[in-house]
Amino acid sequence: MAPKGRKRKAKEPEAKAVNSEDVKPNGGANTLPKRLRGEGSQGPGPRVVIEHWVYRRNADAVSQALRRTIANVVVEINPKTPRRNSFEVSLVKEDGRTVELWSGIKKGPPRKLKFPEPEKVADMLKSSLV
Repeated sequence: MAPKGRKRKAKEPEAKAVNSEDVKPNGGANTLPKRLRGEGSQGPGPRVVIEHWVYRRNADAVSQALRRTIANVVVEINPKTPRRNSFEVSLVKEDGRTVELWSGIKKGPPRKLKFPEPEKVADMLKSSLV
């Protein structure tokens, strides 16, 4: 015979008490989405879009190298849902034109060929902004 128990979990109450530890002391300075936070992510100017499928550490390494190279560049990581097995770095200029800096979609195997060295992408960014 089947056990007699609840088939569904009881609903949790809607209102939760706010603890003083949950409130950020800086007054909400981290209101930007997580993918846009960091040095050099505010202000006008060109922006770099990094589309990656799985390997976040490679995207973070490239974005840090780009921010070290050019101070006023905005780096966005996956603004849209990424394509399968993709790793692309694109520059979107102030007038809206897009310049592809790196595409690893058709590269490999081995898999490591799909990912650029961060310094090379930074050099490509410098040359395309001139």
